[in-house]
Amino acid sequence: MKALFGQLLLGLINGSFYALLSLGLSIIFGLLNVINFAHGALYMLGAFAAYVGLVQLGIGYWPALVLSPLVVGVLGLLIEVLLLRRLYGLDPLYGLLLTFGLTLVLEGAFQQLFGVSGNPYPMPAQLSGGADVRFMFLPWYRGWAVVVSLLVCFASWWVIERTRLGSYLRAGTENPRLLQAFGVNVPLMFTLTYAYGVALAAFAGVMAAPIYQVSPSMGSNLIMVVFAVVVIGGMGSIAGSIITGVGLGLVEGMTKYFYPEFASTVVFIIMAIVLLVRPAGLFGRER
Repeated sequence: MKALFGQLLLGLINGSFYALLSLGLSIIFGLLNVINFAHGALYMLGAFAAYVGLVQLGIGYWPALVLSPLVVGVLGLLIEVLLLRRLYGLDPLYGLLLTFGLTLVLEGAFQQLFGVSGNPYPMPAQLSGGADVRFMFLPWYRGWAVVVSLLVCFASWWVIERTRLGSYLRAGTENPRLLQAFGVNVPLMFTLTYAYGVALAAFAGVMAAPIYQVSPSMGSNLIMVVFAVVVIGGMGSIAGSIITGVGLGLVEGMTKYFYPEFASTVVFIIMAIVLLVRPAGLFGRER
């Protein structure tokens, strides 16, 4: 039982990161209609921003949890203004190709700077250790990562679905010209939306750094699963991304316990089945 619950905890941790990353992807696609393939590279940048801040500047985990998403968010502002803005109105394939090329550039640059091997990031002292809860040993940091990731996901969902700002964002997905006619600065809203989406990826990178080693390939190892999560949940569905991310993490964890050889492909098999039954995804809307 301890082994089973240990795998479920690992699946819940992975699921919380899947939820954070797929949430950012869904926000960007829902408003900008851009398939942001660079999301994994920006997740990696968030982890490296924390790592470089610790090694070269002495910035600990807690400041990095705030500063790294801000730094990557500013980079997202530049990417949207200088690159993506030129592609609006074109086929989404152009955005996919652009962000895929950006991924190759970022990963290649970081491989040259830091090598291909992983770099350990220390766990904050306040969250070291854990507790024996009878059926399993619960490390404090892993519990913290799950709770905070889900809280950030829920807060993002609440802002988008329950506030005036969220109503502007949803209106922008339907008719940006009409929204701009009412005095809303739609280009600025697009820029800030992309920045927030990539800041979520960077936040997930900082959260993951003490659990997984920081390496240039950490984003590429994860991004295909995250895209599968978004497709299963429904492209552009905020709630679908969160629920599906957590659910598939748990399914993956259970699969590692009962049939480990199947764990690396179970998400993609579920994606194929869902697309056959419901092409728009579980929570997506038919167009």
